[in-house]
Amino acid sequence: MLTALLFDLDGTLTDTDTLHLQAFRQLLHDYDGRGLSQEQFDAQVSGRSNGLLFAELFPQADAAQRQALAERKEALFRELSPNLAPMPGLLRLLSHAERHAIGMCVVTNAPRLNAEHMLAAMNLGERFEHVLVADELARPKPDPLPYLTGLQRLQAQAGQALAFEDSLPGVQAAVAAGIFTVGLTTTQSEARLLEAGARLVIDDYDDPRLWALIERMQAAG
Repeated sequence: MLTALLFDLDGTLTDTDTLHLQAFRQLLHDYDGRGLSQEQFDAQVSGRSNGLLFAELFPQADAAQRQALAERKEALFRELSPNLAPMPGLLRLLSHAERHAIGMCVVTNAPRLNAEHMLAAMNLGERFEHVLVADELARPKPDPLPYLTGLQRLQAQAGQALAFEDSLPGVQAAVAAGIFTVGLTTTQSEARLLEAGARLVIDDYDDPRLWALIERMQAAG
């Protein structure tokens, strides 16, 4: 039975990592002239919550300074992303879920302002029942709490849900919540997503293996 779909946002609903990388590079350059390679971004930044990340990036800054830096970086990102394209096949999946009364929510480590901006930039602001952001929960991904909260909000059981993630912390969080996790190769390789616990890895939502999985789960209900 399939009753719930839970989606990460960055890199899962839309491919935004290049824009985040540009925003981080601008921030670090302006702060102390630092650079940031694609490899460093993929390994150390992608998918992580700002609280822990900015403490690592700016160890000499106090909490208020780190918060201001995080807000500046997210403002830079929003300036770079007035319009965003949904991942291929996503709109088809959302429409399918709506037709079959499958609950949907967003589970993201992004700040609330970013989440609302991105959904509006894709014209998806009204498509999700809930948008859960890590800043408003006790613990971010890779802790399972965000996904457990998503299941609770949708009144769904883990075994009746699918989670979609592109980052390693996100995959780890969804797997730890007991949800069949589908990895997207937007930011990580298939091998790394599988190693983190993804049960299926796809390039986008048009993958026939995903639709076969959905059909099997719906038939089981």
